[in-house]
Amino acid sequence: MRFRMRATLLALVMLPLAACGGGRPALLAPDYEYEEDLTLSLDGSATLTVNTSARALAALRGIHLNADPKSRADVLKEDARAAFTSPYSEVTSVTVWTRRDRRFIGVRMRIPDVRLLPKAKPFAWSTYDLHEEGDQAIFRQTVTGSGAPDPGAGWKGDELIAFRLHLPARIRYHNSRDYRTGAVRDIGRGNILTWEQTLRDRLDGKPIAWSGDHQPGVMEAHMDRQSILYRTLWLFAIAFTAAIVVLAGLIWLTVRRGRT
Repeated sequence: MRFRMRATLLALVMLPLAACGGGRPALLAPDYEYEEDLTLSLDGSATLTVNTSARALAALRGIHLNADPKSRADVLKEDARAAFTSPYSEVTSVTVWTRRDRRFIGVRMRIPDVRLLPKAKPFAWSTYDLHEEGDQAIFRQTVTGSGAPDPGAGWKGDELIAFRLHLPARIRYHNSRDYRTGAVRDIGRGNILTWEQTLRDRLDGKPIAWSGDHQPGVMEAHMDRQSILYRTLWLFAIAFTAAIVVLAGLIWLTVRRGRT
């Protein structure tokens, strides 16, 4: 009984701590077959992480790496680094793991300008747009093309792919919706948006984003032109200055009363 109580308490404590970017506990997060995680800055620079099975990378992007789960991890890392390195994407780290007898890779990159990223072969299926309109910055990403099913992958077709976007400023509009119900998705903690799609639909070339009044298939978000960090630092600076002024005023009053 005591063991059960301790295990339950530990689970309750760990769930909030293990929350993932999409606002869901990591323990309950889906296992994506392909995922792009983009952390964007207002100047267009970004950090991008691609987590994918080797078979999904081949089927969706035409990039063929050794999918054998018993293959040497160091060789696979070097091959993945070479595949994703370009003048538009600097690879900073590569990880390799196995899940359900499938080889997965994680490639983390530094992107100087996301708008130029489609010139790199692994991201030629996307177009990126980031520009200012009035007091807002507009980001749009469009994913085109389809893929070739891999009969040897053992896919059911309902495996998920995802595009996750971390934004630096307050979000004013987005078209991220639940791929099953069409309901608007909540903004994740840390200004995170997620678009999901089944692998079957991606291989068929179906649009990933709800269209609404905008072009179908365009993942879109509007945000303030001023980053949250910048605004926070300004508020801190103002509060600090005000505190110094108040303290100086109190000292001046104290000294004046002492002279009197």
